[in-house]
Amino acid sequence: MKITFRKKVIQHLVAIAVFYLLTIFFFSPVFFDNKNINQQDILQWQGSVQEIKEFRATTGEEPLWTNSMFGGMPAYMIDVDWSNDIVEFLQSAYSLWLPHPVRLVFASMVSYYILLLAFGVTPYLAIVGAVGFAFSSYNMICLVAGHNARLGAIAFAPLILAGIHKAYDGKKRIGFALAALGLAMHLRINHLQITYYLLLIIIIYAIARLVVETQKGLLKPFLKHSFVLILAALLGLGTFFGEFWATYDYAKYTQRGRPELTAQKDAKPNADGLDKSYAFNHSNGIFEPIVMFIPNFYGGAMFGGFDTDGAAAVELQKMGVPRQQVAQQLNGLPAYWGNQPGTLPYYAGAIIIFLAVLGGIVLPGKQKYWMFVVIAFGIALTWGKNFSSFNYFLFDYFPGYNKFRSVTFALFMPLLCLPLLGMLGLQLGLEKSFDKQWMKGFYIALGATGGFALLAIVFAGMGGYASPNDAGLEQYPRLLQALRIDRVSLLRADALRSLLFIVAAGACVYFWAKRKLSAVWAPLLLVVVTSVDVISVSRRYLNDKNFTANPARQFFAPSEADQVILSDKDYYRVFNLNDPFNDAQTSYFHHSLGGYHAAKLRRYQDLIEYCLSGEANQLYSTVQAGSRDFSGLGVVNMLNTRYFKFGDNKGEVLRNSDANGPAWFVSNVYKVNSADEEIDVLCGTDTKSVAIIDATKFDVAATEYDDSGTIALQSYAPNKLVYKSSSSSEALAIFSEIYYPEGWVARIDGNEVPILRANYVLRALQVPAGDHEIVFTFEPVIYSVGNKVMLGSSFILLIVVVLVFGYQVRKMLFDQA
Repeated sequence: MKITFRKKVIQHLVAIAVFYLLTIFFFSPVFFDNKNINQQDILQWQGSVQEIKEFRATTGEEPLWTNSMFGGMPAYMIDVDWSNDIVEFLQSAYSLWLPHPVRLVFASMVSYYILLLAFGVTPYLAIVGAVGFAFSSYNMICLVAGHNARLGAIAFAPLILAGIHKAYDGKKRIGFALAALGLAMHLRINHLQITYYLLLIIIIYAIARLVVETQKGLLKPFLKHSFVLILAALLGLGTFFGEFWATYDYAKYTQRGRPELTAQKDAKPNADGLDKSYAFNHSNGIFEPIVMFIPNFYGGAMFGGFDTDGAAAVELQKMGVPRQQVAQQLNGLPAYWGNQPGTLPYYAGAIIIFLAVLGGIVLPGKQKYWMFVVIAFGIALTWGKNFSSFNYFLFDYFPGYNKFRSVTFALFMPLLCLPLLGMLGLQLGLEKSFDKQWMKGFYIALGATGGFALLAIVFAGMGGYASPNDAGLEQYPRLLQALRIDRVSLLRADALRSLLFIVAAGACVYFWAKRKLSAVWAPLLLVVVTSVDVISVSRRYLNDKNFTANPARQFFAPSEADQVILSDKDYYRVFNLNDPFNDAQTSYFHHSLGGYHAAKLRRYQDLIEYCLSGEANQLYSTVQAGSRDFSGLGVVNMLNTRYFKFGDNKGEVLRNSDANGPAWFVSNVYKVNSADEEIDVLCGTDTKSVAIIDATKFDVAATEYDDSGTIALQSYAPNKLVYKSSSSSEALAIFSEIYYPEGWVARIDGNEVPILRANYVLRALQVPAGDHEIVFTFEPVIYSVGNKVMLGSSFILLIVVVLVFGYQVRKMLFDQA
């Protein structure tokens, strides 16, 4: 019993220790220098959530709405505390309470280790695959970009697949628990694009399993196991129910939902989803997935990476650039020569690719074909517009696929399968005592991958190496030629690098097979060389330069301009003219017309494209002409824009005295019959006196009103606004608040009244004569109902985890082998 205990526990403890030490080593500035990864997207997110956090800290409640970005939007996709604290605790415990976000890399290793164990791989080999998977540059680039949610979703995906595999192998209890726990932790991260790719993987696996089980006459057990997994999925989904409902509900009104303008409808045969040009803007070239094997096959990063003694450096010195400035100039020159507007190479690892080819050769069909399909399908998805006949068809007709962009993220699919394929191939060799048939496959895999790397070295100079990013350098033809020479050198150097790692890994396997290395030392040496392989490439993109002490402090230091604006304590909005619709820094301090979010409300995006962009140009012209008359900016004014920010100095702030204010009465209603008419009429309309309303959707009593009354904001909170109004006759009030049909409730003197939509994006009310109190509150049923379901599901999940894993631990400690 003691021997069994040691075998089952000590190897796992070694694995956890390796994962823990690698995490600390790679992210040492976090642990030893009290630094954080400087993540631009996370900083932008912090700006977008500041109003939400302040309200939560002050009241202890969730606002569920924020006015800090794009005039106002639901907080569901920004920051909401749901009742899934149990799942959060399980995530933290699973990651041994390591700091966020570095714990996600540790969790990736643990999850993949469990996946390999579930597929029957021995613990020490499972360490190799786990390290290769977790330290792929794909994951590190997620951290550099601030895509923590993407990495978090990836980290728990292997756990789900492990549970599914165990359930189909007849281990229903552990399979149920792993699948439910993995799905709950995966979904809590809320990155549905990775969830979508994971679902495709699961479907492909399930179909392959169905074929195999049917051939064996085991259809009935297959259906039973599938039913168990459906229950696990329902439990996992239950812990995410409110968030999913909110995301689904919100998506209908965003850029991913159904368009209302005719031009947008005509561009989409299925009448919803993203624009193709936007969704496929980042698409791999047909040969670009080779970067999984040779990272600099296409030059590597967009800019820089050149040798200071290379051809471009020599040419710069000939052009008169001082030697001490050459390195700086090189960092601004384009290295990447593919056709994407911006990218970094997603490197899987030369060793992982070599072992995957080995697995693809030696494994029986029933084990490997589903992985072949996943790998091929994932790569085809990354080709995007470069394989338009396939990908446009999926985009138009595959359910839900048109909601996602950045199709290169689909490399997650092959990256999940490649280490699994490789480790299963090695495991087969171990089980067959590395017999002649297996060794034949080994030599073929070694020759194929090493041979490809060698061919890349020999024939590297035959490519064109011209880059779309070379535009602007045509006047320096010698420099362009030097750049292309250096791109050849980058490819050749990394091809040689891959060849050397393949030889090193091949030597480990060969000497293991020939009994020159033990079954302990051989896989541990593979861990070392695999770690060096993937980590050294990841270090190119995530290194000491990416760590700073409290990056938010500097990023959110209020400028002179911010301080001028903050001295005004009223309720208003700010229009930052410096890239306003990709900036949430302004939102940290102010209610902004702009922001930073991938899922803006569709109508607000229309407003930006059709009206706000034009008014921004008009604003510049007005200021340059020396005028301060902003009365012609009807849309800017209706959004209660009191300040224009042109820069950070106090002299670069202008006050807009023509803003309409928080609410106002209008004298005329212009009725239209479509969204097209509504947006066309809005741009250029005097919004102080005229309201534009779509009569096909909202009933308005009259077209003329008395606007002599008064209406004023009495108190403000993100989820509750209180106004006082006074008028001698019925009036139409327009509010500078974004109309959203799900959750907002309006009451006049305590009586609920319907909310109208005016001016394409704003709220409006018909207010009776007299003095009244008007209150808007955000009361989405999604949150109240969703929270109850999530809380109940989380408790059930906790009970399942304690019982099942408690039983497994007891069995491991006290039962015989």
